[in-house]
Amino acid sequence: MKTGKVRVRFAPSPTGPLHMGGVRTALFNYLFAKKYDGEFILRIEDTDRTRYVHGAEDYIMESLKWCGIKIDEGVEEGGPYGPYRQSDRKSLYKEFSDKLVSSGNAYYAFDTAEELDEMRTRLKAEKSDVQQYNAITRGKMKNSLTLSNEEVEELLNSGANHVVRFKMPENKKVIVNDIIRGKVIVQTSQLDDKVLFKSDGMPTYHLANVVDDHLMKISHVIRGEEWLPSLPLHYMLYDALGWKNSMPEFAHLPLLLKPSGKGKLSKRDGDKLGFPVFPLEWKTENGEIYSGYKENGYFPDAFVNMLALLGWNPGTEQELFNLKELSYSFDLNKVGKSGSRFDPEKAKWFNHQYLQSKSISELTVLFHKELTKKGIKSNDDYVAKIIRVVKERVSFVSEFWEQSYFFFEAPKEYDAKFIKKQWKEDTSQVLSEIKKQLEQLEIFDIINIERIIKNYLEEKQIGMGKVMNPLRLTLVGEGKGPGVFEIIEILGRKETVKRIDDGIKNIKK
Repeated sequence: MKTGKVRVRFAPSPTGPLHMGGVRTALFNYLFAKKYDGEFILRIEDTDRTRYVHGAEDYIMESLKWCGIKIDEGVEEGGPYGPYRQSDRKSLYKEFSDKLVSSGNAYYAFDTAEELDEMRTRLKAEKSDVQQYNAITRGKMKNSLTLSNEEVEELLNSGANHVVRFKMPENKKVIVNDIIRGKVIVQTSQLDDKVLFKSDGMPTYHLANVVDDHLMKISHVIRGEEWLPSLPLHYMLYDALGWKNSMPEFAHLPLLLKPSGKGKLSKRDGDKLGFPVFPLEWKTENGEIYSGYKENGYFPDAFVNMLALLGWNPGTEQELFNLKELSYSFDLNKVGKSGSRFDPEKAKWFNHQYLQSKSISELTVLFHKELTKKGIKSNDDYVAKIIRVVKERVSFVSEFWEQSYFFFEAPKEYDAKFIKKQWKEDTSQVLSEIKKQLEQLEIFDIINIERIIKNYLEEKQIGMGKVMNPLRLTLVGEGKGPGVFEIIEILGRKETVKRIDDGIKNIKK
């Protein structure tokens, strides 16, 4: 590993919402930086103005904040190497583009879109192995390598549309080390002359990325696998600009795969299979809404924990980590090469674990918010009692209502199938007797409730199953919920007696 200060960057393009794969890239950069007491930089790479989406930049920053990923230097935070938005650095890039042209490592290309199409059509018709702008084809195109100096000057002075292309050397072996993948070896004959500077006066990703990483003193570039094919070009650019000795180390993260394990996880997979692929909800200008993990009830620390284990293995049995523990344990050498399959059920499992770890008081506050949405007011003690008995059954705060609505609303109707199966001719009489026992109970707590009901059943020689299910039916309206004794204790004497009375009156066999 390189010596010196660790400085990493997450450099998304504001072309839409931040995919969970992008969040994982940001997370791995952040964990690596924190492990080595380094700095995490957010740089917005908005050189492609045609794909810019309004609101995407704010969405990226809000997503990182929700995840607890603290930015050390960025658009909002500032820093010594700003600006941190590439469109605000526009004046920087031409200098380096000109430098590459002057050194013979790049050239001006004046080809029109039609001429480029003609080239591809011709090469296709010739069944050429090479159908791109490169060392073989550049000699037949309209560029500063085929035109005279006078012609080039005249075109430039007249304002003719042009781009700057990198002049990829012929038949050279490029060897670059990747922390995750080992040696990456590519022959330059397989590479094309990529555009570095566009006709609109903006650099492409390739030039801006390399220039910014150098000027911002980035020590490690940790990015997605999709950028691996660009690695040889970036290596060549560092070399051509004279920065080879200060080049960062590279690590290309594996893809996030669909739940089936086949293919890259996309937003369409979430739509089809019913799970979010974005950290926060995203609304398009057309009014389309894509759900987010936050709005689906995931805790940010559960979401982050789940993401961290997609592609990285701590080498132990431990699965639950907070951010501090993750940064201490994180190791790029333990990131796998192959894609990681996303499992929506495992994501829910993580949220369940984090919900179980929260205190009753924390969950009471959260459940109160859900109750307020439904117009229900209740005191903290009552809500806390309910949470204690249903907590283990839920993975999301929103599920508390589903598991406990009957504590707030008496049954308005009763499950017909349950009645047919459980309600016998003498059930009403037995429940009336139990009601009387409960009315006479001095201390109304679960110990005494259980004692008095069991004593009555033993005395009358009635099986527990014959009574407990019908009793549950009068209290809940169906065959669900925690233990009957727990339900009775929480409802209290008055409400329990009333519900048994109503059940006896309304349930007909």
